[in-house]
Amino acid sequence: MRRIEIFRKDKSTAMKDIENSCKIALVQAEPVMFDKSASLKKTLQWIAEAAAQKPDLIVFPELFIPGYPVGMNFGFCIGKRSEDGRKDWKRYYDASVVSGETEFQQLAKAAQETGAYISLGFSERDAVNGTLYNSNVIFEPDGSYKVHRKLKPTGSERVVWGDADKGYFPVTTTPWGPIGSLICWESYMPLARVALYQKGITIYISPNTNDNPEWQATIQHIAIEGKCYFVNADMIVRRSSYPSDLHETDAISRLPELVCRGGSCIIDPYGHYLTEPVWDKETIIYAELDMRLPAACKMEHDVVGHYARPDILELKIYDKSCGDHE
Repeated sequence: MRRIEIFRKDKSTAMKDIENSCKIALVQAEPVMFDKSASLKKTLQWIAEAAAQKPDLIVFPELFIPGYPVGMNFGFCIGKRSEDGRKDWKRYYDASVVSGETEFQQLAKAAQETGAYISLGFSERDAVNGTLYNSNVIFEPDGSYKVHRKLKPTGSERVVWGDADKGYFPVTTTPWGPIGSLICWESYMPLARVALYQKGITIYISPNTNDNPEWQATIQHIAIEGKCYFVNADMIVRRSSYPSDLHETDAISRLPELVCRGGSCIIDPYGHYLTEPVWDKETIIYAELDMRLPAACKMEHDVVGHYARPDILELKIYDKSCGDHE
């Protein structure tokens, strides 16, 4: 059986010399829930603040526009919906972003002005159908971008966002090697991780809303497994983050005051904390990544290279983002 590897078809992801240092600004912040305009304004403010330190890469959490509605169910139960829940869902739908439209144009301009790559989680509203997607976009300094849609929303996320129908594993070529993202619990999909490893990523971005202590063990494991930097981009969500005029007041009132504590951090390819997790506050975490490490760490362990057995195990990927039938 023929071994199929995406990175052999994509010259942009071939192993080559890269720059030795990448400066990152990791934003841990509270979104402006259900408000697209205010969310965009806050995003641009954080970008401007980070830009003063001249980072190469600026990273935001999952669904930062227009926020991750933790604890809400939008009136869904098995076999039934409520009209009040439908109104809240429509409000979230209206606050979601269509790729390429006005909000993207402003974010692309910010990338051009700062000269940085910008990774941002957002609720994507499809331009044609009525489906929302939990998506992450990476803007390049020239204003171009690639969008990744979450392959499989987790649990009751499925009543809000659909399964990805394209943009499965896009990677962005940078001076520091290919970078890509998986969103939150996508990282618990082992084959999805391998799909990124096969593309040679050096920086693995994880926009998420996961302050569970077990998650910290997960991200250390992934950094070791993939021999890459793991950027854990989490957010702050408070009960007061939710608009007071939503219909689903009972569910929101039962939430703790601090709904999501953050925990953003950066893990190096050895599985060590380059920056320790930050809890309970908005901040920007700055760090210099030694980009010599991802290759150096592969001396004894390269999960898609000399530590693989393609004659026994292979991964086939049907990736619409590159138009190939893998």
